[in-house]
Amino acid sequence: MGLPGMVFSTVAAVAGAIMYWAVTYQGTGFRLSTVGLILMIAGAFGFVVSAIVFATSRRQVSTGTHSIDRQVTDSQGRSSSVHEEHK
Repeated sequence: MGLPGMVFSTVAAVAGAIMYWAVTYQGTGFRLSTVGLILMIAGAFGFVVSAIVFATSRRQVSTGTHSIDRQVTDSQGRSSSVHEEHK
């Protein structure tokens, strides 16, 4: 879903709008305007669902802090461990 779903849903809604308002052919057994209306509704629903999925997948999950553990060696060759926490 996500961004490709939003694009596909928009294309489906546009195709449905064209079928609903621009096509005047009436076949036997079904109407293209009804198919166009169904495509517009399905496209709008798919766009909303895809936008929600896209928005939640882009959200950062963060605790607000991170920590770093590293080994430090001074100029005299002595090493020590350092633990840093950043907020």
